Amino acid sequence: MLCEGTAVVDSTPSASERAYRAIRDDILDGTHPPGTMLGEASLAGRIGVSRTPVRVALARLQDEGWITVYPKRGALVQGLSDRAVAELADARYVLEMTAVDRASGKLRRQLADRLEQLIVEQQEVFDKENVRGFIELTLQFHRGFVEAGGNGVLLELYDRLTDRHRFALFASGDELLARCGEIIDEHRQLARHLRDGNVDAFATVLRGHISEVLSSPREGIAPVTSALLARK
Repeated sequence: MLCEGTAVVDSTPSASERAYRAIRDDILDGTHPPGTMLGEASLAGRIGVSRTPVRVALARLQDEGWITVYPKRGALVQGLSDRAVAELADARYVLEMTAVDRASGKLRRQLADRLEQLIVEQQEVFDKENVRGFIELTLQFHRGFVEAGGNGVLLELYDRLTDRHRFALFASGDELLARCGEIIDEHRQLARHLRDGNVDAFATVLRGHISEVLSSPREGIAPVTSALLARK
C-alpha cells in the first residue's frame, strides 16, 4: 500500500523504448539482416505502436550505427565491416585479458567454478541446437572475465561492445553452429587455465579463441541457423 504523497513510478517502457528494443533485437539476431530496408509503417504495425515512436527509435539506432535513415524511403540496416570485426576482437581481448590479469587467485578460482557451470549449460543448449541460448551463454561466459577484475569502468566499456558481439555471433550463421563443439572445448581450456593461475596459457587460448570466432563478418544468417533460432 502506498502512503499518502508517495509518487507512483511507471516502470512500463515508453512506446519509443519498446520500438527501439524490438527493432534493435531484430537487427542483432538477423531477423532484419544487413541490406534490409525498413519502413516506418510496417515496423509500427508489427510492434503495435504509432509511427512517431518508431521514428524516434530509428534515429537512436542510426546514432548507434546500426542503420542509415533515408528520408521518405526508409532505414537501411548496416552490417559490420572487416575492420569493425577485427577492432571488436582486439578490444575484447584487451579488456578480458586486463581484467583476468588483475584478478586475485581466489577470484579466478571462484570465477572458474561459475564458468564451468555455464559450460554445462552451453553443452545442454548445443545438444538441443538452440543457437540463441548458446550465444547468450557465450556472452555471459566472456563477461565473467571482466567482472573478475573488479573494475567498474572496464566492465562499462565491455558492456558497450555486447551488442556488436551478439550481432557478430548471430551473423556467423552455420559456421558458428559447426564450431560450437570447438568453442565449448576452448571454454573448458580457459576455465582450467584460470583455475590453475596459468595466465600465459590463458592469454594464448583467449587470443586464438576470439580471433577464430570473430574471424570475418557475414552478410546475414545462413538459412539453417535462422530456422534453429526459433528453437527454445
